[in-house]
Amino acid sequence: MIPPGGSRATPWPPEALAAHVAQAVRQIAVHYGLWLAEAAHQFGPETAVAMESRVGDAYLPLLTRRIERALGLGEDVQTLLAGLGTERLEALLDALSVSWLAADGVWFREVEDARGMHDAKRVNDSCWSRLGYYEAVRARATLGLPERGGLAALKAAFGARLVSRVNAWDIVEETDDSFVFRIVRCRVQFSRTRQGLPPYPCISGGTVEYTAFAAGIDPDIRVACVSCPPEITREDCACAWRFSLAR
Repeated sequence: MIPPGGSRATPWPPEALAAHVAQAVRQIAVHYGLWLAEAAHQFGPETAVAMESRVGDAYLPLLTRRIERALGLGEDVQTLLAGLGTERLEALLDALSVSWLAADGVWFREVEDARGMHDAKRVNDSCWSRLGYYEAVRARATLGLPERGGLAALKAAFGARLVSRVNAWDIVEETDDSFVFRIVRCRVQFSRTRQGLPPYPCISGGTVEYTAFAAGIDPDIRVACVSCPPEITREDCACAWRFSLAR
């Protein structure tokens, strides 16, 4: 499609068009994220996430319908994806999950190289605090979890996170009002060990991430670090966190 008043003397070859399609996806993602980040800055994370829920519900059908018309698809995008079958969809979701984490790592490295570890951790922790709350709200919507669903809702929500497909994890029951969540094998820390690097000191990031995630499920859930670099108290996992109900 050529914009009104515009023209192209020579049509782009398929290779150039394909590259432009990839850039269009990238720009959509960046612009969408900028709106969410600025809304969070102006109105607070909780209000911004509530806005995003409505925006996403309105925007995704518009996006998929336009893709369906543009490509002349006989079925809607979600039906076509479902037709891939369980095995291929599992592989696709795993690929997307690992790619999401890779984007996080590339951003961290860029900020660290440009501004140093202090600023990289500062940006990292801020992002994870907002992402944790966002993921919790989306998990509640996706899984149909109740508000203030307590520890049962939190346990269910863990499995809906992208990171749950990247790291090996489990839940160790303690009492009726508490459990310990363990990352048994952390992809980031495993990679650092393989490269001969010391563990990444992620206790500050983990604290804000899990606190925000728990708050998005039930504000009465409390979080305490059991073990996490650099405060390692147990060797059976990469990190461990205790969740308890305050009411």
